[in-house]
Amino acid sequence: MRGGIMGLSRRRFLSDVGMLTLGVALGTFGRRSGARVEVPKLPWPYKKLDPDAVARRAYEGYYEGRCSYGAFEAIVGELRDEVGYPYTLIPTGMMAYGRGEVAGWGDLCGALNGACAAVNLVVEDFTSIIDELMAWYVREAILTYRPPNPRVEVEATSVSGSTLCHVSVARWCKASGFEVDSPQRQERCARLTGQVAAEAVRLLNDYHEGRFGSGSVLPASASECGRCHIEGGAVGNVKGKMDCFLCHRRHEM
Repeated sequence: MRGGIMGLSRRRFLSDVGMLTLGVALGTFGRRSGARVEVPKLPWPYKKLDPDAVARRAYEGYYEGRCSYGAFEAIVGELRDEVGYPYTLIPTGMMAYGRGEVAGWGDLCGALNGACAAVNLVVEDFTSIIDELMAWYVREAILTYRPPNPRVEVEATSVSGSTLCHVSVARWCKASGFEVDSPQRQERCARLTGQVAAEAVRLLNDYHEGRFGSGSVLPASASECGRCHIEGGAVGNVKGKMDCFLCHRRHEM
């Protein structure tokens, strides 16, 4: 019976049913409001989240869609469960591009990318929280988060000194002795995803409860080099907050 339900694959059938359900839901909302469904302006409502629950969800999310997706899905998914609309409008799979940081290019850590995207949804002054999260990542020992039921046992820790994926991973591999393509390294990144998402939520909780205080400091090299190289300096043409000496020698720029 081609063309009918019997001719559909199970995946296609479930997809079509899902789209039908979504269409009915949106249509109902539209009829009640008398208008099209609108996406509200940012920031969106926030409800205090449990960092432990977010960490577990991010850890599992890593194994579903890797780091950027894992962190974003954990925070937005918990808000979807706790708040509902408008978080029901977000396809969290949109962050899957951030694996290996942006399709494997190894720049900004994917867990940071996903967490910062979530922060941007709920805080107008997102820069202050992102500054704190990035500074924490640079100085924090990885790994300190252990999921209730880890898929792989791994205990080695390291301090990245950088927000860059390839630096963070390389330093951990050197400290642990595991190869970059090992199950242990993947487990490391899964736990890191949980650790980052949980820290982002702690900062968001503090912010929305009026307890947040920005205390992040630029690395000494950034302050030193910034006197000449950051915007407004004698040399200029450079912008950034990372440790300059990760990539440059003194007076190289």
